[in-house]
Amino acid sequence: MKRILLGLAVAFATLPLSAQQPAAPPAPDPIRTLVGRLDLEKYKATIQGLTAFGDRRQGTTRNSKAVDWIEAQLKSYGCPTERVRYEFNPEPPSGGAGRGGQGGAQKPPDAIIASGEVRSGPGGSRYRGITRRTGVNNDPNAQPDEKLRELNREPTKPGAREQVYCTKVGTTRPDEMYIVGAHMDGHGWGEAANDNGSGTALVMELARIFSMPDVQTERTIRFALWNNEETGLNGARAYVDQRAALQGKEDPPGSGRYPEPKWLGMIQHDMMMWDHGMPRADGTWNPEQRPEADVNIEFQSTAKRADEAMKLAFLFREANTKYATDYPAAVGPHMTNTDSTPFMDIVPAISLRENERGMHTGAGWNPTWHQPIDVFATFSDKDFRLGLNAAQTTLAGVGQLTNAKLR
Repeated sequence: MKRILLGLAVAFATLPLSAQQPAAPPAPDPIRTLVGRLDLEKYKATIQGLTAFGDRRQGTTRNSKAVDWIEAQLKSYGCPTERVRYEFNPEPPSGGAGRGGQGGAQKPPDAIIASGEVRSGPGGSRYRGITRRTGVNNDPNAQPDEKLRELNREPTKPGAREQVYCTKVGTTRPDEMYIVGAHMDGHGWGEAANDNGSGTALVMELARIFSMPDVQTERTIRFALWNNEETGLNGARAYVDQRAALQGKEDPPGSGRYPEPKWLGMIQHDMMMWDHGMPRADGTWNPEQRPEADVNIEFQSTAKRADEAMKLAFLFREANTKYATDYPAAVGPHMTNTDSTPFMDIVPAISLRENERGMHTGAGWNPTWHQPIDVFATFSDKDFRLGLNAAQTTLAGVGQLTNAKLR
């Protein structure tokens, strides 16, 4: 036995020094570290901060105050901000402005066909089951909270509009950029907590984390909070109209600065929290989150960049599988009626949300959509956590695409 032990000791001593040392532990995964910095209470607090401005209807003082508040928060994170300015002067609606001044150039709600088939946007979708009509609440008296009713009473006015974005500049590829967006306006005489405080807060939370001093990304990330989504995606369309032609142009030449880097992808977030299943047979809704709740990642199969968008969607699903803590993700091909639409023929574009927009939401799965009950108090921690898992998914996906690292 002594001879065997002595032989082993001699053999070990003849190994290279590197082989004699215990293996070093693997380096921490920077993406996992960044995902771990997302916090449910911070996410909820940001949503609650947005609801202080009521429904943030475009063309009102409460909307412009919310834009100012969002910008102040982004600046406090160390994320440099800019604004896009545009005009919104729609044709007057036929038949008057509606009760309480809440009329305007609103598109009619998606039709729910009697057969149970829902066709909402390019590509369409099919649905079988119990449906419930959808629409926009225009009745102030449907809001039982008197203070909120008064806060939302100012009618929309046409004219100048503004929306804010902030930018994390890439270290080695500042001329290439991913756009992470959500719309901050709402309507329906509620607080627009889910539509779309939930998406706005998600984008703001990602801006906070990526702007931390120890975080570096090789490529640029822009965090955009669109206005005028509810009137036809006008804020996102204004951004595309004003800035698409500026992509990749160094200004001033030789400076290494790119006011509008080349777009590599656009990731939209619109309603992140309500996944309670189809309506009941009597038209009421389930107050509890359904066990199958998930994060939906959508691309539009009819878009010019559909193949690339599909690959982007599945990359995000894989990011969800690896990094999200509670909810899985599903990919669908019928992205519609959200701010990624103006981008989808120019750049690969996807949308993250709580349900399939064209099928589930259009068939009445979400009773909070444009309704007075879209207030912070309606949602449970499970609902907020579903939104947080969407944030984990996007943070992980964008972090991988931009090669995020910690100093």
